This record gives sequence, structure tokens and C-alpha cells, in this order.
Amino acid sequence: MTQVAEVQGHTNRHDRYPTRIAAEPSMLHRAEPTVWGTPADGPFDSPALAGHESRGFTIIDNVLSAGEVMSCREELDRLSRDPAMRDSGRVIIERGTDEVRSVFDVHRRSDVIGELIRDSRILDRARQLLGSDVYIHQSRINSMPGFKGTGFYWHSDFETWHAEDGLPVPRAVSCSITLTENYPFNGSLMVMPGSHKRFVQCVGATPDDNYTSSLVSQEVGVPRREDVTRMAAEFGIDQFTGAAGTALWFDSNVMHGSGNNITPYPRSNLFLVFNSVENTLVEPFAAARPRPEYIASRDFTPLS
Repeated sequence: MTQVAEVQGHTNRHDRYPTRIAAEPSMLHRAEPTVWGTPADGPFDSPALAGHESRGFTIIDNVLSAGEVMSCREELDRLSRDPAMRDSGRVIIERGTDEVRSVFDVHRRSDVIGELIRDSRILDRARQLLGSDVYIHQSRINSMPGFKGTGFYWHSDFETWHAEDGLPVPRAVSCSITLTENYPFNGSLMVMPGSHKRFVQCVGATPDDNYTSSLVSQEVGVPRREDVTRMAAEFGIDQFTGAAGTALWFDSNVMHGSGNNITPYPRSNLFLVFNSVENTLVEPFAAARPRPEYIASRDFTPLS
């Protein structure tokens, strides 16, 4: 594979993207490419790679069959009910309810999902976009129940992973696969195309063990309203909708969020986050200590 620029995360402690600052925040221009591989490296052709580089995301229909979707949904139900998963902190509950919001570390707790991350339909695209071998930085299933599901405020995943996990640069990509129909009205994901080219600094120090509250409602590591307004005016807002089995590949620095689900129609998505083995985690850039292994893996073994 062609490596566009040399970035060795495990040896690089220089902070290219300072955040959680006390001063007036800025929007920094991204230095690294979004697409690191070439058309020869995988299933995306030249126009698809160019579109991904430009927009920061790509939508692919019918990635999973109806049977595969059902298997993943059964795993969500099983893991959500597992007392050991709940006791370990891997199951996140909606505030004030017993409704499941997220289940983490699913690729290591489910054989079904453990096989899916190595499926060529998924793994080959991750390797191509990142231009290297990859490992799973994080896996989770987000569930948004009907009437009670609360949204996720505007944010860049990379900002959090950089600040709290020690991800050096945005050489990571997420694959979100719909496990239910994602309608425009049931809390589906909103994305700002092209926003991955900017890094929005956030204000405020990271509290100790911030993940214990931020996974329910994120308040630190989110952009100011004026910055969201400015980005929306520059980039616009698209929405990720589709039938169950649709996949959204999106760059770690894309600005995205979702609204509450006040409809009767639940929404659930499987998220698989791939990171380049050449961009492995160092110590957090803006937190006292790393988040738990089930949220940010430090097992950098390449997938095969």
C-alpha cells in the first residue's frame, strides 16, 4: 500500500491538534490526508476514493444481508441483558431510564461481530482507506429506543480520541452499519460533508474519569455553538438514512451528531472503529489517564 506521509503514532508525542484549552479556540487545518491508500489497494475505485477524500464519508447500500442484520441485533439483545457486561461498565444506560444507549467492546464479546470485523467486505475497505494494516480502536452498538432515545451533540470523534485516548492524528475511520431502518425522523446521524478538513479546538479541561458521564451526555469536548453555526454555513448538513444493512464509512474528524428519537421507531447501529497500526495510541493529550481498554483498545495486533 502507498503511504502518503510518514506518521508513527507510537513514537510521536508532538501535539499537532491541541484541544481542551483555556484560551479562545481556533479551527486548525488538517495536515494529513483522509485517504491513505490507492485504488489498487481495495474495492473502492478512484472516483469513490476522491469522493471520500472530499466529503469525509461514503455510504454503501446492502452491505449486510437481512440474516446478518438479524444476527447482530440478537447479539445486541444478548449483550445488553448480560449482567457481567453491565457490571463491567460496557453497557451504557440512558439517563433516568433502564434503556440501553450503547454497548461497548462488542467485537471481543461476540463471535458474530468478531467475524464481521475480519470480513473482506469490511476489512479490505478499512485497510484501503487507511493505507496500512489496521486494528480495532473501539467497537460499540448504539441503540436509540423509540420515544426515549436521546441524541448525541455535535462533535468530532477524533477530538475525544486525541484528548482522552492519545490518538496522535486522524488516521482512523468508522464503519457504522444500520441494524434497523434509519429514517430522517428517528434520530439518524447528521454529518457535515467536508468538515473533516478542519479540527475544531474545544474549551475546558477534561474532568477525571470523564467517560463515566460523557458517554451518556457529552459536555466537555464539544464545539461552541458559534463554531457549529460557522461550520454548518460552510459545509452544510447531510443525513445518513437507509435500510438495515447499510454502511456509512466516515473519517474520525467529521463533525457529526444526532437528535432525539421521539418516534415509535427504534434505531440501532453497529460502529466499528479502525485505526492504522502506524497511528497507535500514546498517552492522552488532554486527560490525566487513558480511558478503559473496552472503550479505547491498546491491543494493536493487526486484523487478519
